[in-house]
Amino acid sequence: MELTLFSKTTGSTISESGQVKKNDSLSCLKQQRGFALIAALIASVIMLALGIMVIQLSTQDLRSTSAMVGEKKALIAADTGINQLLRVFDPLDSGGLAGFAGTSIVDENNAPGDRYTIGVPALPTSGPTYLPISGYSIGGGQSWGQKRYNADVMGENVNYDTEVKIAVGVGYGPIEISTMSR
Repeated sequence: MELTLFSKTTGSTISESGQVKKNDSLSCLKQQRGFALIAALIASVIMLALGIMVIQLSTQDLRSTSAMVGEKKALIAADTGINQLLRVFDPLDSGGLAGFAGTSIVDENNAPGDRYTIGVPALPTSGPTYLPISGYSIGGGQSWGQKRYNADVMGENVNYDTEVKIAVGVGYGPIEISTMSR
């Protein structure tokens, strides 16, 4: 009869005759457990890095989309200001040219945060002051045209903190521009 002792700490068996037999399967199992831990840690670090990268990319995308929306809203507000200037512009008005300058809210219900600012219209510093209008000439040497004015219109959206500035040329007429009337 042979007596065999097994040691859990060393993974060996000792026979009655005193021979020590090392159990390779247990030591191999311990090595595999160590490798599995390292592999799990590496996989976790890779997954964490991928997660951080995905969050950064989506955050950048949200920021750029938000900036584009804000710029479009500011451009729409500036367009509204240009339309308002063209609709009411009359340099012969009793308020003078400064009466057209000012800031207005576009539409608080449909476009919250959108507003436009119209600068004071002024005569151009370069180029002709008058532009002829074809088809308006009446016989007798009279020619008709438009008087040029320049104004800056700025549109902004306070919710997105964006603004757009547009230089606008406005023609007022028809007015007589022939040399006879000057």
